[in-house]
Amino acid sequence: MRSNAKVVNFGIIYGVSAFGLSEQSTLTRKEASELIKLYFLTYPKLKAYIDEQISFAQKNGYVQTLLGRKRQLRNINSRNSFIRSHDERNAVNMPIQGSAAELMRLAMIRINKRLNEQKLLKSKMLLQIHDELIFEVNKNEIDKMMKLIKEEMVSVTDSDFHSFSIPLTIDINKGDNWGSLH
Repeated sequence: MRSNAKVVNFGIIYGVSAFGLSEQSTLTRKEASELIKLYFLTYPKLKAYIDEQISFAQKNGYVQTLLGRKRQLRNINSRNSFIRSHDERNAVNMPIQGSAAELMRLAMIRINKRLNEQKLLKSKMLLQIHDELIFEVNKNEIDKMMKLIKEEMVSVTDSDFHSFSIPLTIDINKGDNWGSLH
């Protein structure tokens, strides 16, 4: 069920057809078509967002992230539906994924700055994996680091580059190794 739910959710958001959805799930083409219709009736703002992104790209030839990074979409008005649909998916996906990546990088910069300012901290930011940051934290610094990380990650909603009112929420977990956290 989880696999089908992911296929449905992400597939619909990124423009899967009823045929494509039926090929990637256990749904029939008719069931997939009905599910897509129901999904957009349930989430009309999502449909409006998708349509607005594609329309913007068709008029301007690009889309952009929250911080203004642009992606050119040279085939957004192609007569070839296969080629055009690729750019339509990018018109929807890039602003979401690109903005998320920018926010993650802003958080990483802020955390790194705080770690450098607080020279007594022995903890280190090790790596980013998608929407996760992995730290090596000294046992004596766990509470202080969890507070610092949370403060800096949620604060990226307001910066010199942008401001938005939707709060960011984060989950912080601790364990002896990354594998034990999943």
